[in-house]
Amino acid sequence: MKKSKIQGELWGKSPNGWAEVQERLHKPLWDAMLNETNVGVKTTFLDVGCGSGGSSILAKERGAEVYGIDVAEGLLSFAIQRVPDGIFQVADIENLPYEDDKFDVVFASNSLQYSENRIAALHELKRVCKPNGRIIAGLFGKPEKVDYRVVFKAVRETMPEPPKGGGPFELSMPGKLESLFAESGLNNIKSGEVNCPFEYNNFETFWYGNVSAGPFQGMLAMVSENELKSAVREAVTSFLLEDGRIYIPQNIFKYVSANI
Repeated sequence: MKKSKIQGELWGKSPNGWAEVQERLHKPLWDAMLNETNVGVKTTFLDVGCGSGGSSILAKERGAEVYGIDVAEGLLSFAIQRVPDGIFQVADIENLPYEDDKFDVVFASNSLQYSENRIAALHELKRVCKPNGRIIAGLFGKPEKVDYRVVFKAVRETMPEPPKGGGPFELSMPGKLESLFAESGLNNIKSGEVNCPFEYNNFETFWYGNVSAGPFQGMLAMVSENELKSAVREAVTSFLLEDGRIYIPQNIFKYVSANI
């Protein structure tokens, strides 16, 4: 089965927690990426992997003409509700359903790393971007700058066998994403970083938001929810505040932009 199909099924299994809790915690990243690409009035904006529409809302508020794609129909249903005059559809980053040179800004927050062929995906982003338009991608920064890494570690140690692939930080190392941009023929490559603190009212809210993510849903096919939940609860103990809130203060995300 194609990777995009698998991801669509995983992220679409339990979309509510992601839509209601976890996705919005990436707002500092979206704001930084929108600022970097000068999204504003009449910008034709493509949100690639738009999820439940958080970044699309911000682009619309700036006056952009918003389009969005995602492989998870369940998440996309939220985006359609949240940006009623946006144009959304289920589609794969490696096969975008648009003509050449359509968008001023092609925006991929936390989506490029899930593609099966990153170079093919970047070529698609490049194809649909107008001459002198901007392409930007964002994802986790280096693991030592991401406090949330303790959750990934707990999940990995709960798995019955080592996970396949490069893991959540595969494209986070210095120069890695930039080199993919360059290999794809993109120019004027720039990089930036921004912090996205993660805060939750209590552990149950934390669990509700996080277990809805595709990687967690994939894990539940291998281990019981109680086992996974227990491991993750232990991992975030050091971030538990006296009032019961969970506050994970440092999660540095990186973003890389370029034009064609």
